[in-house]
Amino acid sequence: MTETLLTLSARPADRRRGWVGSALPGAETRLRSEDGNDVPADGVTVGQLEVRSPSMFTGYLHRDDATRASFTSDGWFKTGDLAVADSSGFHRIVGRASTDLIKSGGYKIGAGEIESALLDHPAVREAAVVAVPDADLGERPVAWIVATDSHQDSTDQLETTLIDYVGDTLSRHKRPREIRVVNQLPRNAMGKIQKPLIVEQMVAASSNAPVSSLRT
Repeated sequence: MTETLLTLSARPADRRRGWVGSALPGAETRLRSEDGNDVPADGVTVGQLEVRSPSMFTGYLHRDDATRASFTSDGWFKTGDLAVADSSGFHRIVGRASTDLIKSGGYKIGAGEIESALLDHPAVREAAVVAVPDADLGERPVAWIVATDSHQDSTDQLETTLIDYVGDTLSRHKRPREIRVVNQLPRNAMGKIQKPLIVEQMVAASSNAPVSSLRT
């Protein structure tokens, strides 16, 4: 981040696919829950990443309110990233707290890790995962994907294949409960995927037609 410069790095001798590494000398990190408690470094539990470092900025220019909102009372900067960390201090970023935290069935899931798993499948070219309200789970993860030209499955077969693939790659509670195959994902002028627009389109569609692809 511009606010922190480089704080985490994977050294050449200790790289892991999908992980961003451990804190550099002088930098400190911690993962906190929404209620401000420490999150266990078990490689699974998602928390909000906070940083302390000599390279960190002192505040936003002429934006005192934004500066105060970005720091904890004890001086840690709230990056806004969701991450997991293991016992060795290695971190994996799984999304942004503002858009990518999914609370489903008592679990906290990062949309980014589901997207990464989907993108590893040869049938997926693009992926975006959003949280949709669910009467039983609170929220359910729903994936919108753009398929590659090479995939041969029907839409129903592809949905089943990808849901099972994510469940086997990550864990069953992190699998998307529904997958929508689309020609393109909504993006802004800068090319960034617009997840709020995806949710709006899903809500509008659900009011007009039943959901047929939900996987329980």
